[in-house]
Amino acid sequence: MKNIKVGIIGGAGYTAGELIRLLINHPNAELDFVYSTSNAGNSISNIHQDLMGDLDMKFTDTVNPNVDVLFLCLGHGNSVKFLSANAFSATTKIIDLGNDFRLEKDKVFTSTGSVQAKTFVYGLPELQRDAIKNADYIANPGCFATAIQLALLPLAEKGLLHNDVHINAVTGATGAGTSLSETSHFPWRDNNFSYYKPFTHQHLGEINQSVKQLQNGFTSEILFMPNRGNFSRGIFATVYTNFEGTLEEAKALFEAFYKDAKFTFVSDEVLHLKQVVNTNKCLIHLHKHNNKLLVTSIIDNLLKGASGQAIQNMNLMFGLEETTGLQLKATCF
Repeated sequence: MKNIKVGIIGGAGYTAGELIRLLINHPNAELDFVYSTSNAGNSISNIHQDLMGDLDMKFTDTVNPNVDVLFLCLGHGNSVKFLSANAFSATTKIIDLGNDFRLEKDKVFTSTGSVQAKTFVYGLPELQRDAIKNADYIANPGCFATAIQLALLPLAEKGLLHNDVHINAVTGATGAGTSLSETSHFPWRDNNFSYYKPFTHQHLGEINQSVKQLQNGFTSEILFMPNRGNFSRGIFATVYTNFEGTLEEAKALFEAFYKDAKFTFVSDEVLHLKQVVNTNKCLIHLHKHNNKLLVTSIIDNLLKGASGQAIQNMNLMFGLEETTGLQLKATCF
């Protein structure tokens, strides 16, 4: 097949940088433009300095409306604004890395003067692989949402979530984006740890939505405590709830659910974050204590939690092998 012509909107952030890195090394992709109004005319490698020597391209403030696929790497709430102001070909597929279209109530987008509405499919491959293959518009999942859903969906599929679910998850500093804030400033973040948005994090909406997609009668609470860690990238999530079966039964359930998954694996060994940093993997470990099942789920927030999963979705949409361009090695040392 001919190379997939790609455009990126919002090219200066961490997720865009990782997306560019993956795309320029993807055997079936051709980067057509990277749009950034604040950096137009500047070399991309001046902003994403890890790309020096790999990419001779500049940011632009114009778009090619006929690209095959468009990635939106904009701040939350800005994808709707951008698509309302800019028209693209009817054949251009769109993958939004923001949260504008993730919830069922927000999935249909219609711009003024548009003849046809755009219906976005929630892009978690382990949950919706077939729907993604047939989709033109994808809402890429959130980073915390990805790690947590992958810890819960095998239980939900069997209708086994009968009690409250307790979650404690830590993300690296890149989860806050490139914009400066007090809590991303190095002297604050270094040797420090804190929680934020307790029980109210915005990813809870999509987590509950996916759990109820598989277990329609789920009425318990998902209690989520997000934390800021003093490391650059990765998410380490621990999830526990009541489970009356044995550990062996739980392992069999999870292994069966992920038997065809290309990037999600169940490990018998206790996990550490460096196993997944710089990869598109999610690793899961199970531990049983009395009547509680503890599920540990780890991902790279910028890859499986954002740009890597976006490429995984692109591969599915264009009929490519799911792992194309994503066979990455973890930086364990």
